[in-house]
Amino acid sequence: MNRQYYVYMVANKHNNVLYTGVTNDLKRRAYEHKSGEFKGFTSKYKVNKLVYFEAFENITDAIIREKQIKDGSRRKKIALIDSMNELWLDLTYST
Repeated sequence: MNRQYYVYMVANKHNNVLYTGVTNDLKRRAYEHKSGEFKGFTSKYKVNKLVYFEAFENITDAIIREKQIKDGSRRKKIALIDSMNELWLDLTYST
């Protein structure tokens, strides 16, 4: 059975704060962000709307991609989100 890994971005309600992460369970992680279960950056700034994700079969590839996105400018992150989710809808319930 092949495992999948995801690089994802979540935004706050006004789309002015972004967080990029990696997980092996996108649904679970999205709900953790929504619940504010873990104290830290995302709960402090209410970053809980899943707006972008990519799937990988290899954790190493996912981590490399996460670092590429994190190192990119905000403009590049916005372009990436717009390419998949132009309206910045919450994708939590469509995954």
